[in-house]
Amino acid sequence: MSDSTPLPPYDPEAPDGTPIMHMESFTRGKGRFVQTPFVPTDERSTRRFPLILTTGRILSQYNVGAQTRRTANIAWHQEDLLEIHPHDAEDRGITDGDEVTLASRVGQTKLRAKISDRMPTGVVYTTFHYPVTGANVVTTDNSDWATNCPEYKVTAVQVALTHPVFREQEEHAPRVVLAAELVD
Repeated sequence: MSDSTPLPPYDPEAPDGTPIMHMESFTRGKGRFVQTPFVPTDERSTRRFPLILTTGRILSQYNVGAQTRRTANIAWHQEDLLEIHPHDAEDRGITDGDEVTLASRVGQTKLRAKISDRMPTGVVYTTFHYPVTGANVVTTDNSDWATNCPEYKVTAVQVALTHPVFREQEEHAPRVVLAAELVD
């Protein structure tokens, strides 16, 4: 085979496999590293959106949780929470367990707050394992230039206490009836 011909995904001398892969050398060499330039994000915090949201996964849930939410793992992580530093929470009147509104330039969602000094001041964190949370509704459309991978780690946001009076007003607000519904 020439260098440009792809190698088969197996060792022809051991078609049933071997106990240890790559005993003597790697099939395709040690790898090819390509230097890529760092391109900083365009996303910036402002007075309107002073915090930076970063999203991620938690050990007990795999990827977005579509499979692991149906297992006993749910006991360890029952919902997506918004981790917020005590200083940022105090500035906003937020206490542990409060429902908060997380808003960015592109959308908003509601989560329960978890006061935590795991995140530095000015940064909030949430997972995205539960579709009902809509965590990625607030993330930007920015993506990496080389891979087109979405930029879920840097979104300027604001966090505010969701006031119970507003929720009650929504629940008891008169329902708008469309004219078409009045016709039998």
